[in-house]
Amino acid sequence: MLKAVTLKEIERIFSITDAMGISREAIVIPLRTEQPGRLRILPDGKLEVVVERETEFDQWLKTLEARIRELTDRQESD
Repeated sequence: MLKAVTLKEIERIFSITDAMGISREAIVIPLRTEQPGRLRILPDGKLEVVVERETEFDQWLKTLEARIRELTDRQESD
């Protein structure tokens, strides 16, 4: 169980979002984990990535890119 997001986890998240071409300045990563975690587009257009508390971080990270793509595809079709 991950209670807090450290620089180590943030860098791993950024490795995925960097490869997707998403600017680091366009991402908000709260330092507290939540259950469930979530992804959402904030009113200012930034992507908020809240890390899930109960799921093992590596397992959660494996699904991140697909979930970001799903969210951004949905936003574009709205």
